[in-house]
Amino acid sequence: MRNGSNATDKTSVTQRGVIWGFLGVLAFSFSLPFTRVAVEDLDATFVGLGRALVAAALAAIFLTATKAKLPARKDLPRFAIVGLGVVIGFPLFSSLALKSLESAHASIVVGLLPAATAVFAVLRAGERPTKAFWFAAAAGLLAVIAFAATQGVNGIAVADLLVLVAVILGALGYAEGGALSRTYGGPQTICWALLVTAPFLVIPVAIAAQQPMHASPQAWLGFAYVSAISMFLGFFAWYRGLALGGVAKIGQTQLAQPVLTLLWSALILSEQITASMIVAALAVLTCVLATQRTRASAHDERGRRSALDANGNLGQGAPLPRSPH
Repeated sequence: MRNGSNATDKTSVTQRGVIWGFLGVLAFSFSLPFTRVAVEDLDATFVGLGRALVAAALAAIFLTATKAKLPARKDLPRFAIVGLGVVIGFPLFSSLALKSLESAHASIVVGLLPAATAVFAVLRAGERPTKAFWFAAAAGLLAVIAFAATQGVNGIAVADLLVLVAVILGALGYAEGGALSRTYGGPQTICWALLVTAPFLVIPVAIAAQQPMHASPQAWLGFAYVSAISMFLGFFAWYRGLALGGVAKIGQTQLAQPVLTLLWSALILSEQITASMIVAALAVLTCVLATQRTRASAHDERGRRSALDANGNLGQGAPLPRSPH
C-alpha cells in the first residue's frame, strides 16, 4: 500500500505542477499583445525595463507583508541570473522587437522557449529528462518550426534576432528561477530577483522616461498588465509549477503559449486566424500532453522530493539539489 500511496502522491504533485504551470502560461500569453499595444505610444526601453520597477515596488510590499527572510548570500548571484533573464532580458528585447514586429509573428519565435528552457534545465537546474521527454519536446519544437514556415516568415530580420535573444535569456531565467523556487517558493523567487535587479534599472528607465509620454489609455493599460501580471503575479504560479513538476517538464506547457497568444492577438489587435494556425494549435497541444505523460527520471524525482515537505508542499529552506555548475 505504501508504494501505491507514494505513486499517488507523486502523480498529485506533478498534476499540481501542471495546473500551476498552465496558470503561469495563461498569464504570460497576454504579454506580447499587451506589450505591442504599449510600445505603439510608449518608448520600448521604458516599457521593457519600467515594468520591472513597478513590479519591484509590488515585490517590496509583498515581502514586507509576509515578513520574508533575506535569501542566503550565496544565492544572490543566482537571483541576479534570474533577473538578467526574466526581469531585464526577455522584457527588454521583446519590447524592442515589437516596435516593428507583429505580436503573432513574435509568438512563433517565442515558441522556441520551452526547448531552450529544457536545455537550461540540464545546464542550470541539474535535471536529467528521459529520452521519451526529449522526443516529445523535439516534436513540439518541429511543430513550432512548421508553424512558422506556414506563416510566410521569409528570412531572419533584426527584430527576429531580438526575439531570439529574448528567448535565450528568458529560458535561462526560467530554469534558474525554477530551481531556486524549490527552496524559496515561486513568490519569493521572483520578488527577490526583482529587488536585486531594480537598482540597475533606475537610470535607464529615467532616461527612457524623458521621451514624450503622450500615450493612449490603451497603451498605459498594456503597460499596467505587463508590470503587474507578466512581471509579477504570473511568476507566482509559473515558478511554483516549475518547482513542483520539474523545470524541463513543466516548461513544455509553454508550447501552448504561442497558440494562446495568437488568439489574444486576433481579439486584441484584430489579427487574422488562419486554418494553418488551428492545425498548428492542435499539433502543439498534442506535444504538450505527450511531454506531461513521460515519466521523470529518478534523478529529477529525488530532486523534487528533497524540496517537498511531508504534505507535498514547497518548504522554505528545503534543501536544493546542487546544480552541476
